[in-house]
Amino acid sequence: MLTLLKGGRIIDPYNGRDEIGDLWIEDGRIIAAPQGRQPDATHDVAGKIVMAGAIDIHSHIAGGNVNTARLLLPELHRSRTAPMLPLATAKWSTYETGVIYAGMGFTTVVEPAVAPHQALQAHLELSNIPIIDKATLCILGNDDFLLGLLREGESRAAIADYVASTLAATHSLGLKCINAGGAEAFKYNARTFSLDDEVPFYGVTSRKIVEGLQQALVDLKVPHPLHLHCNNLGVPGNVATAVATIDAARGLPLHLAHMQFYGYGSEGEHGFSSAASTLAAKVNATPNVTVDIGQVMFGQTVTISADTLRQFTATGSAKPKKSVINDGDANGFGVVPYLYREGDFINAIQWACGLELFLLIDDPYRIFFTTDHPNGAPFTTYPDIFALLMSRERRAEALSRIPQDVLAYTTLPALTREYDINEIAKMTRAAPAKLFGFKDRGQLGEGSVADVAVYSPNGDIAKMFRHAHLVFKDGDLVVRDGRISHYRWGKALKVNPVYDKAINRRLGAYYEQHYGVSHNMFAVPAHILPRKDPFKEVACAK
Repeated sequence: MLTLLKGGRIIDPYNGRDEIGDLWIEDGRIIAAPQGRQPDATHDVAGKIVMAGAIDIHSHIAGGNVNTARLLLPELHRSRTAPMLPLATAKWSTYETGVIYAGMGFTTVVEPAVAPHQALQAHLELSNIPIIDKATLCILGNDDFLLGLLREGESRAAIADYVASTLAATHSLGLKCINAGGAEAFKYNARTFSLDDEVPFYGVTSRKIVEGLQQALVDLKVPHPLHLHCNNLGVPGNVATAVATIDAARGLPLHLAHMQFYGYGSEGEHGFSSAASTLAAKVNATPNVTVDIGQVMFGQTVTISADTLRQFTATGSAKPKKSVINDGDANGFGVVPYLYREGDFINAIQWACGLELFLLIDDPYRIFFTTDHPNGAPFTTYPDIFALLMSRERRAEALSRIPQDVLAYTTLPALTREYDINEIAKMTRAAPAKLFGFKDRGQLGEGSVADVAVYSPNGDIAKMFRHAHLVFKDGDLVVRDGRISHYRWGKALKVNPVYDKAINRRLGAYYEQHYGVSHNMFAVPAHILPRKDPFKEVACAK
């Protein structure tokens, strides 16, 4: 089918385009204007904004943590009256997740924290999310096999082979490390864990673990760098840890997840302040580092993380007063509900810190739009955050509602920058495509997949981004005026690094000795997924 989007403002920073023009689609791909042919369908998008489908690089939408949150908080999902998150036992299920994302113009989402032993369940759940393409990052950094390799001084090649084997078995797009060594130290009753602390029994530091995983991904030529959840998340004064972690990257590629949660100082009578300006300056001066923000928004949510040490500490702040901590294999997990309150000093600092980072980090190709869904806020708040970034007036109005003593401990009131539509497109389309090595999405160039979002310009920026005018997924019209018009099924995106398969024999012996089972029982077989052609590989560099 030949489809024409006629006369829209095409914003495609990946290819340097911002112009009025036509966009042609055929067989699920963007094509050059055909000569002498008439379209089968024409959409007049004059006066509209035409972009590639958006890419969310970090959103917890499937897996054991998410399902535990569903079970823990059924009262938050019995009606749609509270704009909560898609963690429902009924209405807002995995199915609704794809519907809401597509309605906002998102066509690819990455679930950033899947434990290798839970990958099968996570992929089965992701396969039930319609429309959007999905991917996972698997978690290493607190597992006995890796820590044993590091303790014994094994070679870079052995560590890279283990990482590659795990990526292959879990059909992952990349690797996540969460409080490297901290979750394992928690099993020995540690309550804090910093970059140069040693993991009991193993004698390796968090720094050593991060360096080993970071180097492995470089050696394997996996496009996405190590996706790192730093030590000391949420702790006053933790900006020093974040700065030290950036220095520890040694010039190698590194991605720091939900940066807002490491952007805290300890000034003032509350012992808590924003240190976003210090952190942003460090990021601006360190071109090998990319970050996503993890923006906080006020309202009820639930925090879910494999940082068991941090989540255990947070149980005292749970609202409502209930939580789940699973100190299980490797990282384990914690689920702690939380209410971010507009009138709370600490919460207001967190909200301001994220916006400061957005506005102070210069390069939109190295900063990524996330709320760490659902930890900072549900992904349903994205349109409201776009509005805050694009409007000083919107920010000033919000600042007037928070405790005014906060203003002395944040630079946000002095920041006048306003994002333009091209910067939003870079941060949510072009930059994620480059970060993950996607050659076929995040852009509108010839040959790319026809994932296209069309928006109606509106004085209400949030409304514009909340309800896309049209959304095409692989050339199919799936959304019209914010409502789903057609359902389809997306793909799972993965890498396939080359490695020495001898590591699998070592893993086989390890699993037989410690678990009494074959390590293959935890691998994700492609044939179990119910969709046709379920995987699309992202090439590792040669």
